[in-house]
Amino acid sequence: MPHPNPAPDDVHECAEGLRSALRENGITLPSLGVELPSFAGSYPPPLVALGNCNTATARKLAEVLRKAAAR
Repeated sequence: MPHPNPAPDDVHECAEGLRSALRENGITLPSLGVELPSFAGSYPPPLVALGNCNTATARKLAEVLRKAAAR
């Protein structure tokens, strides 16, 4: 049985929540957004695209994740 797709607002809200949480940790993923083609296909649910980042951002993200995992 296919999973029900969340409403577009839910996916956008999720992406913005992630953007906000990353910003609180000093991280910006410039390409973060909703993967629009996932709305056109049969892949449930629509995807949040994390996009690309430079190496400094990738290192900062890894650092924050490691600190969070150690808690």
